[in-house]
Amino acid sequence: MSIHNLLICCIAVVLSAAPARAQNLSWQQVEPGIWKAKAGKPEAYDLLTASGAEPREEGLTEMGDSSFPLPADEITARVVDGQTYLRFPLDRKEQLYGFGLNFKTVHQRGRILRLHVDHYGGEDNGRTHAPTPFYVSSKGYGVFINSARYIKVYAGTAARKDSEDPPVARDRNTDPDWTSRPYSDSVEMLVPAEGAEVYIFGGPTPLDAVRRYNLFNGGGPLPPRWGLGFTQRVHRLYSAEDIRQEAEAFAERGYPLDFIGLEPGWQSKSYPGTFEWDGGRFPEPRTFVREMLDKGIRLNLWINPYVSPDASFADSIAPYTASHTVWAGMVPDFNTREGRNIFFSQLEENQVDRGVSGYKIDEVDGYDRWVWPDVATFPSGVTAEQMRQTYGLLVQRYSEDMFEKRNRRTFGLVRASNGGGTSFPYVIYNDYYNHRNFITALINSSFSGVLWTPEVRASETGEEWLRRVQSVVFSPMAMINAWSSGTKPWSFAEVEQEVREMFRLRMRMMPYWYSEYAKYHFKGIPPFRAMNLEEGFRSGLKMEATEKGLEENPYAEAVRKEINDQYMAGEYLLVAPMFEGQESREVVLPDGRWYDFYTGNYVGESEIITVSPGLDKIPVFVKDGGIIPMMPARMHAPGAGEKVNIQVRHYGEKAGSYLLYDDDGLTYDYEDGEYQFREIRVEKAQDGRWEGTIAPAEKNKPNTVGEVSWRFMPP
Repeated sequence: MSIHNLLICCIAVVLSAAPARAQNLSWQQVEPGIWKAKAGKPEAYDLLTASGAEPREEGLTEMGDSSFPLPADEITARVVDGQTYLRFPLDRKEQLYGFGLNFKTVHQRGRILRLHVDHYGGEDNGRTHAPTPFYVSSKGYGVFINSARYIKVYAGTAARKDSEDPPVARDRNTDPDWTSRPYSDSVEMLVPAEGAEVYIFGGPTPLDAVRRYNLFNGGGPLPPRWGLGFTQRVHRLYSAEDIRQEAEAFAERGYPLDFIGLEPGWQSKSYPGTFEWDGGRFPEPRTFVREMLDKGIRLNLWINPYVSPDASFADSIAPYTASHTVWAGMVPDFNTREGRNIFFSQLEENQVDRGVSGYKIDEVDGYDRWVWPDVATFPSGVTAEQMRQTYGLLVQRYSEDMFEKRNRRTFGLVRASNGGGTSFPYVIYNDYYNHRNFITALINSSFSGVLWTPEVRASETGEEWLRRVQSVVFSPMAMINAWSSGTKPWSFAEVEQEVREMFRLRMRMMPYWYSEYAKYHFKGIPPFRAMNLEEGFRSGLKMEATEKGLEENPYAEAVRKEINDQYMAGEYLLVAPMFEGQESREVVLPDGRWYDFYTGNYVGESEIITVSPGLDKIPVFVKDGGIIPMMPARMHAPGAGEKVNIQVRHYGEKAGSYLLYDDDGLTYDYEDGEYQFREIRVEKAQDGRWEGTIAPAEKNKPNTVGEVSWRFMPP
């Protein structure tokens, strides 16, 4: 080789090894307050493609526009060796929230995560049921990466040498403020693909950014009214007769019940499943389902999607399944039309058309040791990694389609979701069972566009049982899932009366819960949300230091104890769960005056209070002017078109207003305008007495409101 050619080769090698120059992104406004950019060459298959999410235009238009919330020239991207490097600026005073369904931490600044769908393993490291690549800043904006890959996140942990605001080098020998975690002025992400779509969501508040994200993904689900009642899951080998007796026991003891969950034994075989009724335990499934419906109780069936060789459709679906199996069951490729048609058509024929109301879709999350490996292949050409990140989205999407085609709403359970899945009528659950962490997950769900239930399973004591029941009453799904231990709501005689009263409270509050879900659907407001999304909340009130400060880091939240055990429930309620062994607890009140939910008594304003509610109550507080519509306690949710009397509670010294939502409670007709919001107002008359009014019902719209009475708290 000549010297000339050798020099050319050496130059080529050097150039190929040089890192790609960071490029500024070109931003296009796609919705009010929402911008999109393409880094590199985004893949055709991504989270939004898998979910089929479509923006709720009316809600976004109603929110109005906002200015681009970040300095665009400080957002950069570069593609190197088939991977995309993203960088977003971060101010010293910012705190970050989100990055998926975390169970232990609310503040995410200073964390390193790998966003990976998995069963939660006890550590907030990015492997979780919904590793949504969306984060929210305390400055009032959000960032979403639309990629179905395992994304590595450095949330304010990596300091670049070319930073305009670098950390100061300190001498560990002599400087008491030396830290192993120097200040970082950016969020950096590594996407293992040659490109990705990036979205920015404007504010001006963190809640506004969350709302825009939710509305961009279709708005939250609007469950049927029965979905907001209580559900009991029964033993995996229960027969139709066992279930009848279970329902009768609830009725005899005065416990409300709206739907019963059947575990794997309803099938002739499970793990993997046949998806066919077991003829011995359920000899006449159609008759059984109809009988339960006639009693006001719906049925929810456990499945996982792995097909047994003994399933009647095994041979026909085999060509549309993955190269690897799960528990010796075939894994359907729902990105093939044939695969999903074969799988879901048999569910329609054998269950949905017989009156089954929903599903609990298990094991679409992980663990690595039994789910398909990343070396698996799928007929659609979607990689195993992408399928892992989106399988929960696919099963939600196509199972809801079955019910939507029949104009029947559903509300079920699933083990995995991701970005784009906000609108699906499913609540996430798992087998991890830490009460405190369950509440933190409920808080974090509001940053991730998902719903989470702190379900009740086994308990060692009556106190623990009651405390867990209290939490699910103030959660997205009131579920008792103690089938394995055999624990019933009445198993602990010493707290049976208190447990029953909590069941009844859930039913009495149904008008409030239903209205809050409607606001999630139409306005994007999470029905259960973090205190950090509440106007006037100052977590800095709780100034208990957890560690020495980060490098020259003046923002208090990073060095103070975060609030991960209280949350907002709907527009007006602050919930502060009690845990076993607690006789009292602290509650951080946001700005404004707050009142006790049960008595109406004033409790405080912009301060930390200590409460000792006793065993029979979960601490709940109402903001000044709060309005809570309630109904009489019932054994089942109201049926379609059934009128129910409403009692409107008003708290505090301020006038208040509330939007009460109404539709038929069962169908999707609300999507065609068959609904109404009626404004409730409470104001003082000239003589100083409180007066309440409710807007008249619109003509030719659903109207299930009977007589309206008023209760001004304290009474």
